[in-house]
Amino acid sequence: MSEIVNRVAQSALVTFNLEDYYPKGERILLDIKEWLYEGLILREKEFRAAISNHDWEQYSDAYVALTCSTDAIVPGWAYMLIATQLQPYAKNMLIGDLEQLETSLYQPIIESLDLSEYKDRPVIIKGCSNKPVPPNAYLWITSKMQTVAKSVMYGEACSSVPLFKRR
Repeated sequence: MSEIVNRVAQSALVTFNLEDYYPKGERILLDIKEWLYEGLILREKEFRAAISNHDWEQYSDAYVALTCSTDAIVPGWAYMLIATQLQPYAKNMLIGDLEQLETSLYQPIIESLDLSEYKDRPVIIKGCSNKPVPPNAYLWITSKMQTVAKSVMYGEACSSVPLFKRR
């Protein structure tokens, strides 16, 4: 009986894992509906009072997504006013949901990556993750990786999906 050979381990295949670039820090979804009259109407005086009385230190070193879960029409200045309070504490903030927050965090990371170590090599972009890597991050890294890699696949070495192969 012949010895079992791990051909994946012996191949030139390189795995790229977006999870390795996951920014550390708590993610918080801040719903402003509680600061609106009946969750729908922004009354400036009451809104400013609610913001003044809020504990902003709880957002220290956190990434914050600002949202309003009701159908209220929220003027842009309201979010800007909240930003003035968050600025000394939060690492980053945006108007949107947690997926949009993750997307906004990954975009500059991917744009700044040096992929020279993957030049002319077959690369698998790891598919399964334990962290909330946004779908757009996979799109962006695929696009960027195909400019340097010999081939780009998605998944795991044992069951990858071919995406790109340089001719």
